[in-house]
Formats: sequence, structure tokens, C-alpha cells
Amino acid sequence: MKTFLFRSMIGIFFGAFIAVLLTNGVVLFSDRETLNGPLFLKNSLGSIFCGWLFTVTPLYFENMRFTMMQATVLHFLTVFVAYFIFAFFIGWIPFTLFSFGTALTIFVVVYTLHWLAFYYYFRIQAKKLNKELNSI
Repeated sequence: MKTFLFRSMIGIFFGAFIAVLLTNGVVLFSDRETLNGPLFLKNSLGSIFCGWLFTVTPLYFENMRFTMMQATVLHFLTVFVAYFIFAFFIGWIPFTLFSFGTALTIFVVVYTLHWLAFYYYFRIQAKKLNKELNSI
């Protein structure tokens, strides 16, 4: 529970930080002098929610009751369903079949690349640790 709360706080912080950076980017690099308040609030809360979601859901991989495959499937489904529902609701992804297909393709490619990167990183770390343990 302590880990969940800590990661929740970190995720909320980074989500809010990203929202502030994006808002500053819009103000600095566009000709807008004012922002749409409700739109700003909706996008900021979406960013905060995504920050929380993407920092809490990796806890599946730390649960020893799940195999790697189970954790991956649960993580993918949780992130996929929650993100797409939220992205459609906020308006980040237009509610059309083409937009959904494009977003789904991008999502699966990015998810796969991240998963493979983390998998190989931790595999290399395990080999290093095993090598050190065998030398003792």
C-alpha cells in the first residue's frame, strides 16, 4: 500500500508537470493570449490521470503471484482500456474508426518497444547479478 501511495504521488506530480509544460508551450509558441478554461482543466486532469495510471500499473510486474505473461496481459489491458476511454472522453483521440485504428497501432508499437526495452534491460541486469553471485 505504501508503494502504491508513493507511486500515485509521483505519477500525479509528473502528470501535472507535463500539463504545465504543455500549457506553457501553447502560450509561448502560439499567438494565443488566453486559454480556454474548461479545456485547460479537462486536459490537465487528463494528463494527471495518465501520469497516475502509467506509474501505478507497473505494480502488476512486481506481484509475484503473476507470471510475466499474466502481468503483461493485465498491464496492457488495464492501460489500454483506461487510456482509450479517457482519451475519447477528453477528445485527445477523435471518435472515428480511422482515428481509433491509428491510435491503436501507435499504442501497440510504443507499448511493445517499451516492453522489449525493459525486458532486455532487466535480463542484462539479472545476468550481471548472477555472474557476480557465481564469482563469490
